[in-house]
Amino acid sequence: MNSAGHSEATTHQGLELTPFRGLRYDPDRVGSLAAVTSPPYDVVVRPDGLHHLEAADPHNIVRLILPQAATPSARNEQAADTLRRWLSEGVLTTDPEPGFYVYEQRDGNGMLQRGIIGALRVSDPAEQVVLPHEDVMPHVVADRADLMRATSANLEPLLLTYRGDDSTAATADVIERTAERPPLLATTTEDGFHHRLWSVTSADDLAAIQTDLGRHQALIADGHHRWATYRRLRTEHPSPSPWDHGLVLLVDTARYPLRVRAIHRLLHDLPVAEAVAALDGRFRVRRLEVPLPEALNALADAARSGNAFLLAGDGAFHLVDHPDPDLLARTIPADRPAAWRTLDATVLHATLLEHVWRIPEDSPAHIAYIHDTAATVEKAERDGGTAVLMHPVREEVVRDLARLGVTMPRKSTSFGPKPATGLVLRALDL
Repeated sequence: MNSAGHSEATTHQGLELTPFRGLRYDPDRVGSLAAVTSPPYDVVVRPDGLHHLEAADPHNIVRLILPQAATPSARNEQAADTLRRWLSEGVLTTDPEPGFYVYEQRDGNGMLQRGIIGALRVSDPAEQVVLPHEDVMPHVVADRADLMRATSANLEPLLLTYRGDDSTAATADVIERTAERPPLLATTTEDGFHHRLWSVTSADDLAAIQTDLGRHQALIADGHHRWATYRRLRTEHPSPSPWDHGLVLLVDTARYPLRVRAIHRLLHDLPVAEAVAALDGRFRVRRLEVPLPEALNALADAARSGNAFLLAGDGAFHLVDHPDPDLLARTIPADRPAAWRTLDATVLHATLLEHVWRIPEDSPAHIAYIHDTAATVEKAERDGGTAVLMHPVREEVVRDLARLGVTMPRKSTSFGPKPATGLVLRALDL
């Protein structure tokens, strides 16, 4: 961090959100807004999901966030060329004045989420303004940084949460009042979610939101690698610059609680039989000949009394629980809080992956991280690997650890619903 950044750490106390001129698809130039959106880059299940999105519309945003070419440099150059072409052709257009954006997601089951999209000042963990709760993989940060440098754009917003109170009443009022107006855009994606977006450009409303949020800190719900990328790129550009800020969606979880789901693991080169055999005498293992929903219920029951996992890939499920206490004592670092030492993700990474199965956690050749439960099981059965299904962590545990400055093992949680990618972008050179 540069010297200016060090001085900033003593003067900035809370979230500093800045209006920006959003870059959005012209609905008259694309087949439909739903057809050009995508889940966040790390949720797209490749190659099936990638090909499906590419086929949905020639202008699908996946061509920017996951460009396809023979080499990394060629991929990034292709994304930059595509973005420039879409801008010159008017496929993407810049909104006339800077503002914040109210974003709403709704499903058919009564779920409603609203938040504010803006450009947030990038800060370091020591400032305790934006709290990370997971470790990151350096190669992923490097990949995202190369893409952002090439495109000079924030292509998708991170999902951050804050806990609103009486001091954020004005922000809540702006959000609810704005949501009563006709939206800039409205679309329904194939997952059944309804999306609406509004701009907030009134000077009074912008000031009210900035003042309210300036008293709060945020937890990174989704986007640790992109936040780490924002931090890296900020250090490469003398301040002040557009790289001092990054695109985020801020959701008040006191008003709109997020869902917290697990992220599962797919162990490519470990057959289930070998994985189970290695657990003999170290964990209790029970074979379940039941459908996936019943197996997940069994996992939830077991998780109430300790660490538990489901292994799959051979046509059945194997419930793994009751770890040997001596094994945990030997393999889990003792210099962390008890809440961290007892996390399922901690036991998985420190005990199972590193000690029992001896699988490097940061090697894409050996392990994949997949959000969709059924897809993880199907891939394991198709490829002959082992799916490790996880039980989700409660948001309170995540926030408490983050406030202590303790990061969880990478890919420990999946907060949602995640913002759709492609509804609003931020260009750094416009």
